[in-house]
Amino acid sequence: MNTWKTTLLTLVAACHIGAASANVVEMDKVAIIVNDGVVLQSDIDTALKTLTINAKKSGKSLPDQDALIEQVEEKLILETIQQQEAERIGVRIDDSRLNSAIEDIAKNNNQTIEQLISSIAEEGISYPEFREQVRKEIAAGEARNTLVRRRVNILPAEVDNLAEILANETNATVQYKIGHIQLRVGDGEDKAEAQALANELVQKLKDGEDFEKLAYAYSKGPKALQGGDWGWMRKEEMPTIFADQIKLQNKGSIIGPFSSGVGFHILKIEDVKGLETVAVTEVNARHILIKPTVILSDEGVQKQLNEIVRQINAGEATFGELAQQYSQDPGSAAQNGELGYQTSDLYVPEFKHQVDTLAVGQISAPFKTVHGWHIVEVIDRREVDRTDSAMKNKAYRILFNRKFNEEAGAWLQEIRAAAYVEMMKDQQDDN
Repeated sequence: MNTWKTTLLTLVAACHIGAASANVVEMDKVAIIVNDGVVLQSDIDTALKTLTINAKKSGKSLPDQDALIEQVEEKLILETIQQQEAERIGVRIDDSRLNSAIEDIAKNNNQTIEQLISSIAEEGISYPEFREQVRKEIAAGEARNTLVRRRVNILPAEVDNLAEILANETNATVQYKIGHIQLRVGDGEDKAEAQALANELVQKLKDGEDFEKLAYAYSKGPKALQGGDWGWMRKEEMPTIFADQIKLQNKGSIIGPFSSGVGFHILKIEDVKGLETVAVTEVNARHILIKPTVILSDEGVQKQLNEIVRQINAGEATFGELAQQYSQDPGSAAQNGELGYQTSDLYVPEFKHQVDTLAVGQISAPFKTVHGWHIVEVIDRREVDRTDSAMKNKAYRILFNRKFNEEAGAWLQEIRAAAYVEMMKDQQDDN
C-alpha cells in the first residue's frame, strides 16, 4: 500500500511540474485511499458543488466549509466501500435497469430525460458521468440490501404480537357477517362423536356445501332457525367465543371447529365491511442454478446452461431431470427445480425480474444473481386472496423495516471500521 501511495504522489508531483513548464492540464488528484480503491479530489469537488447548488435552490443553509468537506468525504468513503462490496458479491446493473432508474429519477423531478440531462449539465456534470454514478449507487444499494437482509431475524411470535396490536386498532371499524353452527355436547352425548361430526361438517363446507342448509340440519345454537345467521357485528358486539377466534379473516373463511362448555362451534365469515381486501399474484417457477468456480468461468457456465436449454427444447430431457442432475440449489433440485408458489418479492431483484416478465412455459436465457447463474421457467401464476394474512404481512413489513434500518447502521459501522482508509491530503500537507 505504501509503494502504491508513493507512486500516486509521484504522479501528482510530476503533473505539477508538467503544468508549470508546459501548460499541461493537471491530472486529477487522489484524495483518499479506500482499501484497493480511491476517492478522487474531483469526486469531492463535484459533491460539494452539487450540495451548494441544491442548498441555494431550496433555501437551506450549509455548515461551515471544513465541516461540510468532512461530511462529504465520509459519505464518499462509505459509498466506495459499499461499491466494493457490490463488486465482491458480483452485483451487476445492466443498461436496461439503469435506464429505468434514470427514467424514474426524471419522473420524480417532473422532468423529461432531456430536461434532466440539461439540469445536470448546468451543475457541471456530464451525462455519462451521471449514468455511471447512478449505476454505482444502485449496485451499492443492492449489495447493502442483500448483505443486511441476511442479518435480519424476525421471530413468528414478534409478528403475531404486533399483528394483534394492529388488528385491535383496525377492529374498531371492521364489521363481520357471521354464520354459526353449534353442536351441543350434554348428558348422554358422546363428545368424540360430536367432534367427528364437526370435522365432517367443516370438510363439507370447504368442499362448497351450503352453510345455511347445514346449519338448519345440524345446529343447536341460538340462531339455528335463521340458518345460523348472526347478521352484521363488530368484534366488540360478538359473543366472546366468536371474538376470540376472529383475527381479521377474509370473506368466506371457515373457522373451527373449536370447543366451549356447551359443545363444538363452526363459524363462517359470510362477508366483511371496512377491511381492505388484499389479492396477490403467486408464481410457481423452477430453476437450475450453476455456480462459477476457479475452473468453470462465467462464460463456461452460460455455455452449459444454454446447452441445457437446447436439450429441454429438443425434447432430449425434461427440465426436472436436468435440474436433478445439474442444479446446485439442493432444496429445489430434489423437487425437479420447483420453488413452489411464492410472491416474486421474496426473490433477489434479477430473479424477480425474470419471474415477473416471463410468459408461462417460457425458459429464460441464462442470467446472473448473487447466488450464481440461473435459467428459470414460470410454470404457473395464480391470484390469491391474502386478506386473512394482510395484517401479519403488514406487521412483518413494519418489523423488517425497523430491524433492517438498525442492522444497516450496524453493518455500515462494521465495514467502515474494517476498511483501510488513508487521507492523502494529510500526507501532502505534512510534506
